[in-house]
Amino acid sequence: MQKKLSKIMLVALAIFVIGATIPFNASAASLETTGAVKNEYTYEEAVFLSGQPVIFKGTSRDIKITQKESKGKLTETYNMKLTGSNGETLTRNIAYESDVVDYAVLGQKTSNGEVKKYTEKVTIGGVTYTLVDYQFSQGTVTDNRAASDYYSGNIISRKTYSYETGRGRDAVQNTITVETDSRHAGYENFWGATETQITESVYAYSDGRTSHVKNRLSTSKSRILNYEENLGSLGSFEGGYAVVSEKDVISEYTYDLASGQKGTLDLDTEYMPTIERLIIPKFRDLNNHYAKESIEKLYSLGIYSDSSNFFSPNTPMKRIDFTAAIGKAVDLRVFEEEKKSRKTPAKSVFLDLKRSVKDYGYIESALNKGIIKGVSADYFMPDAAITRAQAATIFVRALGLENRAPDPGYLTSFVDDSQIPNYARDGVYIASELGLIIGDTTGRFNPNKQLSRADASIMLERFLKYLEDDLKQNYRDDILFFN
Repeated sequence: MQKKLSKIMLVALAIFVIGATIPFNASAASLETTGAVKNEYTYEEAVFLSGQPVIFKGTSRDIKITQKESKGKLTETYNMKLTGSNGETLTRNIAYESDVVDYAVLGQKTSNGEVKKYTEKVTIGGVTYTLVDYQFSQGTVTDNRAASDYYSGNIISRKTYSYETGRGRDAVQNTITVETDSRHAGYENFWGATETQITESVYAYSDGRTSHVKNRLSTSKSRILNYEENLGSLGSFEGGYAVVSEKDVISEYTYDLASGQKGTLDLDTEYMPTIERLIIPKFRDLNNHYAKESIEKLYSLGIYSDSSNFFSPNTPMKRIDFTAAIGKAVDLRVFEEEKKSRKTPAKSVFLDLKRSVKDYGYIESALNKGIIKGVSADYFMPDAAITRAQAATIFVRALGLENRAPDPGYLTSFVDDSQIPNYARDGVYIASELGLIIGDTTGRFNPNKQLSRADASIMLERFLKYLEDDLKQNYRDDILFFN
């Protein structure tokens, strides 16, 4: 099954209905554990209170979601009126409040919240289930890395409903207590985002019966690069690239109900894709070159900004150009210079790099984010060729995974392991494990070999595919399959 999950953006002030596109933001995972799927217009969820699965639906006219962040507090409200296919109704009003703490020095955020208001009334088959008590606790931690944000969290809750069976003197007041334990994990970067949530609920009825429901919910957003041929055969170009942004949601309920019913129920939906056409590369020295496709993709995406018609693929890739390309690939934020007079001009972060250099901002940001280091404290050697070991190290630092290497003393799988510089050992090991780098046909990594612009382009494209595809596979399929 497709496996993707919805996520709501943390903003200063946002008021919207589900008709608005809902972007991801790793600081604010959705606090609901109903397994609902939604897109710009429709909303669906399954309810199991009656001992039978009942699907409730609504549209943007029936649902309003508001979010407000102020002074480290995030307030979310949900107001919805849903209906079932046989006249069932559901009304729900929720207000959550979370404390968001930014540990800027560590590059982390925590969000811990509680419910301020929760009212709910569900009518199924003439029986009305009214929420009389709701307890809730939520915590999420986010690790903000240069290339991607990673987050994980937990939600626990207890809902108590009252309902009446029988009539008149035979009427009996009953209760259902629903204990829920939910875990979620996700990532967000410039190329995509995925969040997966696993929720287990136990329904305890006052007459001693129980129901068990497990929900797997996943939302995924991705940017796919497609080549589009020019329909005109006599045009000035044969074709070009387009980025298609897609987002979809899937939910699977597995249930064993007090009524004796067992089974699975799947819900899914998709958002309307968007398409963006990119600039057309016109390099004249790439015909039949093995790296032609990689180079043209990177140029179309704006990762390369060469103005010449000649890319010179076999010349060495400079350290400054490779660093700038990484910065653009991960959409590294670059702060512009303040345009006001200074008595003392700002100093460059390196003595051999002028602030007026075209891509200086990316170098400074990469240094501040811990993606790069100079050859010494004061020198960067911007025009020197990047080596394979340096490139591997930069990839892993950008991903924030440098601490995932084994304890010191380990060996990599490469024949020339002893030639890997100490500073690059963790990076080379992790990059190899992730499939970002490979050795030659003899099993050598050649850590000190200079990277050509062509080979650097192939490595950069592989890095983008990791951000687009590999993380999605891990946070969607792997979690759902093993949980």
